[in-house]
Amino acid sequence: MNEQTYKTIVAKCWGDPDFKQRLIADPTATLRTEGVCVPEGVKVTVVENTATEFTFVIPPETSELSDEAMDRVSGGGRKIDYNFTFPPI
Repeated sequence: MNEQTYKTIVAKCWGDPDFKQRLIADPTATLRTEGVCVPEGVKVTVVENTATEFTFVIPPETSELSDEAMDRVSGGGRKIDYNFTFPPI
């Protein structure tokens, strides 16, 4: 899924509570209806961060970086902003 598709789906969740509930309940089918290719055998889990709950995702370990990933870590790609603030408790 590309960044624009991700942003579009998030915006749709914010504007359509029924869509958000469908995405949470059946992410694979809902993403496919939005044109996202979810390969057979891949399990998709959707969670919603809240003011008191934050989901930290650990990507799969890899033994070798792709050319694209190597470009990113060496400064040749888009910078990802990992700065965030936890909400006060």
